[in-house]
Amino acid sequence: MTKNLIIEKEKLENPPLEMHYLGDKVLRQPAKRVAKIDDSIRQLAKEMLQTMYSENGIGLAAPQIGINKQIIVIDTQPDNQANPPMILINPEIKRVSKDLCVMEEGCLSIPQVFLEVTRPRTIEVIYKDEYGKQQKIKTMGLLSRVIQHEMDHLNGVLFVDRVQNNFALTEELNKKGFSVSAVKPIINN
Repeated sequence: MTKNLIIEKEKLENPPLEMHYLGDKVLRQPAKRVAKIDDSIRQLAKEMLQTMYSENGIGLAAPQIGINKQIIVIDTQPDNQANPPMILINPEIKRVSKDLCVMEEGCLSIPQVFLEVTRPRTIEVIYKDEYGKQQKIKTMGLLSRVIQHEMDHLNGVLFVDRVQNNFALTEELNKKGFSVSAVKPIINN
């Protein structure tokens, strides 16, 4: 019965869910664990994917659409119909590498802002899929980065909180009309 959720990877003119943006309190609340994975959770995941594709994203966490649940959806190949998206429910990072890497990140909740962030290169994550089956993945590269970025959202953390170059951060946020005061810097991690 464990088959992937079938979803067209298309941009909808009116995505089913509404995005929330930097400065919105909902983005700063820790998400609650999902107690029961049922059709309503699968429907939410499907609508999250539709919204993510419509916004040209590769990852989306439930808090970004105003839902306080530990659900993230990811598709690092949105133009490849053959590559199924991932749905991670109640994800937990079990192991991180000491090896760090710097990559540019962006976020659907902070449109058009792209800045460098340092994160562990490799992670090991356990989660439940959309059918409640326990999964484990060890990953590096873009997928590792996206999982860490989206899991931050589940803890009320945004990627701009991790940016170490304050000058670039201030300049980019001001340029795009976001308030620097909405950033909550994380020191040394």
